[in-house]
Amino acid sequence: MGKVAWLFPGQGSQSVGMGVALAQAEPEARAVLLEADAALGFPLSRLMAEGPEESLKLTEHTQPAILTHSTMVVRAYTSRLPKPDFAAGHSLGEYSALVALGSLSFTQAARTVRERGRAMQVAVPVGVGAMAAILGMSAADVEAACEAGSKSSGKIVVPANFNGPGQIVIAGHAEGVEAAMEAAKALGGRKMMKLPVSAPFHSPLMEPAQAHMAPILGGLAFAKPSCPLVNNVDAALVSDPDALRDGLVRQISGAVRWEATLALLLKQGVTTFLELGPGKVLSGLVKRQAKEAGLEVSAFSIGGSEDLAQLG
Repeated sequence: MGKVAWLFPGQGSQSVGMGVALAQAEPEARAVLLEADAALGFPLSRLMAEGPEESLKLTEHTQPAILTHSTMVVRAYTSRLPKPDFAAGHSLGEYSALVALGSLSFTQAARTVRERGRAMQVAVPVGVGAMAAILGMSAADVEAACEAGSKSSGKIVVPANFNGPGQIVIAGHAEGVEAAMEAAKALGGRKMMKLPVSAPFHSPLMEPAQAHMAPILGGLAFAKPSCPLVNNVDAALVSDPDALRDGLVRQISGAVRWEATLALLLKQGVTTFLELGPGKVLSGLVKRQAKEAGLEVSAFSIGGSEDLAQLG
């Protein structure tokens, strides 16, 4: 029998109403919402349920909201889900994974990701940075476009998210991103789009946020996880608490190596992937990458009770 991986979504999977039905149906999920409100000192549960959307989209609110929804799913359905052999989370989802694996307490993680969101937002003034998705190009060509864009503009632009084959996000100064998009067109790129984000995440411009978060993460107690985590910044299997902490520090300005993460999990013999929390982005990436590799896998998104029927 194949192995199981639990996956946890990152920023962009939030929506007003997230977790409402789950909280109504499952006492364990309601308890997580109460814990989140107490940890943060404001009614995150109301913001998740009622919005407004503009407030939920603020990074300092989005990050704890997604962490909370994922933790609600895990706490409510642990006994009904196949146990993981491995886990991984996309960017902020790495915190959700560590909570699920017993490495970090939920209260610690909720406070930390809210501060992480604040630090990432204030690191670069609104309008100075940008991100863009480059579709249908190889990693080598995107890296070449970033180098050309950086050289022509005199600004920083780098690959930020290697999400899957032909799905790469770049980030940096707004002028650098524009120049890299032009360079990508010259290299044969056909589809690219600016993303509606407020900061250039996972780029060197996030180094002030990384410096701010390093001592905060250094003060947290990490336990050994119940199974290995594939971290973002190295796409490597990690279980050592100090290495887990170091990965969370470095991922703030480092690229999210999601394609390499999934490749490692597939190489380890994972055939069942469960995306736990809001949205279906990660399960979609799994299906596409496995198909391109000629592998048969099952990938499910579990955000509420209605999704459990998929598991049989």
